[in-house]
Amino acid sequence: MSDIKLFRVGSGKVDELVGTTDTVEKSVQTLFERNLEALLGVRFLASEFVTSNGGRVDTLGLDENGCPVILEYKRASNENVINQGLFYLDWLMDHRKDFQWLVMEKLGKEQAQTVDWSAPRLICIAGDFNRYDDHAVKQIQRNIELIRYRRFGPDLLMLDLLVATSVKAQAAVVSSSQGSEPGLAGSGRYKTISSVMEELDAAMIDRFEALRAYMLALGDDVQETKLQLYIAFKRIKNFACVEFRPTASKILMFVKVDPSSVTLEPGFTRDVSNLGHFGTGDLEITLTKPEDLERAMPLIKLSYENS
Repeated sequence: MSDIKLFRVGSGKVDELVGTTDTVEKSVQTLFERNLEALLGVRFLASEFVTSNGGRVDTLGLDENGCPVILEYKRASNENVINQGLFYLDWLMDHRKDFQWLVMEKLGKEQAQTVDWSAPRLICIAGDFNRYDDHAVKQIQRNIELIRYRRFGPDLLMLDLLVATSVKAQAAVVSSSQGSEPGLAGSGRYKTISSVMEELDAAMIDRFEALRAYMLALGDDVQETKLQLYIAFKRIKNFACVEFRPTASKILMFVKVDPSSVTLEPGFTRDVSNLGHFGTGDLEITLTKPEDLERAMPLIKLSYENS
């Protein structure tokens, strides 16, 4: 599909660095699994996980939103890694307890109780994909990402998000049996983001739509995902998480900007690096009036560029 070239500029000339991909699938898998959180914002859970139907999932993880992630690595150009991944994703949705037990073993009981099943993801990683892969993903109503990688020498790794689909309607997939467990989103302990949005007045809706339009316009790679308790905007990783406070007429947004690098303004920006909150990001931005969006734009863009 697309081709990215990398050049070294120096001494008055330009030299192209030739990108390569590994022919051995396992070496790619090992590289990603050892650095999964830094590369994709996903916490590693298991490698070569054997399913009850005799399959073998390449990598299982939990993303920064607490959603299950299946990673499959494409070795051969004719390998149908997308269909294979969808097969495992369907298995996962039918065996949620197995996944939660794995999370509990690796990350603890609290993490297992708060797994968010509203947006499970399939990430396919390969040296390249073809136009048929691109077309197929766009026809499938699932959360799927195609990520191409290139190595430039021993020290440089490039990731290119080629295609990403996001299905908002999957917020309704949480079953009553899942929601009845203590601590799970949807159990009644917290209102879901869908319920909260029903309480927004016209002015708040207009402010959110303006905010949403700005973030989606930052790039073609921006994805919007409505989770159980907040709305995440991401590229490969989250760059903004949005919540609402209808009674106070506030939109809260958490972005990945170092709070110590900006001048904090009471009532507008706050350092939440040591405070518990939903979503990801150490800088909280509060939007209470339309003009606050313009003030927030440089911070949102910075977070986008860093994600």
